[in-house]
Amino acid sequence: MKIEVVTLFPQMIHAALQFGIVGRALERGLLSVGTEDPRAYTRDVHHTVDDRPYGGGPGMVLKPQPMLAAIRAAHARVPAGSPRIYLSAQGERFGQRQAQELAALPGCVLVAGRYEGLDERVLELAIDRELSVGDYVLSGGELPALVVIDALTRLLPGALGDERSSAEDSFAAGLLDWPHYTRPEMFEGLAVPPVLLSGNHADIRSWRLAQAVERTWRRRPDLIAAHPLAAEARRLLNEFLAVRTAERSDRG
Repeated sequence: MKIEVVTLFPQMIHAALQFGIVGRALERGLLSVGTEDPRAYTRDVHHTVDDRPYGGGPGMVLKPQPMLAAIRAAHARVPAGSPRIYLSAQGERFGQRQAQELAALPGCVLVAGRYEGLDERVLELAIDRELSVGDYVLSGGELPALVVIDALTRLLPGALGDERSSAEDSFAAGLLDWPHYTRPEMFEGLAVPPVLLSGNHADIRSWRLAQAVERTWRRRPDLIAAHPLAAEARRLLNEFLAVRTAERSDRG
């Protein structure tokens, strides 16, 4: 997969990509990440990339000419069919479904804004999609771009040591992850659940799914409302709710 990032801080992108799964994917040639600095396309000695907004108001706006030139240069280096994506607070919420959609493509251009954002004409001329990583304010689009790159990399064939990992990640099936345990069996008075020591893979799978369903219902019920559960997960949720209702009745 070929990704290009349009950013005023290329070193910020490259420094963060050296580690972990993304770093190994780059070493193996599963992923390629380049950067394009809009300052290279400025026409003044100060390499000015921003200016005051028309109509007044606080902050500065990224100038259209250097931004558009940088996006076009980056887009020329990615395969055909690669979308140009602006990381924006106004964008569609980025989640696992969006990550899966992008990971199936040959590449993409990620545009990291700064200050008050891009001149609207750049969006009209050179942006195919806007994505937001959450309802909060960041200083720029570099961190969201890195989030997108990390999420996509995990889905690339060969990027993970065990291909089951991405399929079992949180949100992969619309559920949060189940609890995880490793050695020692007893730690500060807390024991590993016996089912995980049983060697019965069917029981372990059922326990994990039940834990994921319960955890999602307690912590992120919006996920259950938004994503239809598979039949087994729905059955386990109904069992959990029935037990919970009975326990509340007993207490009442």
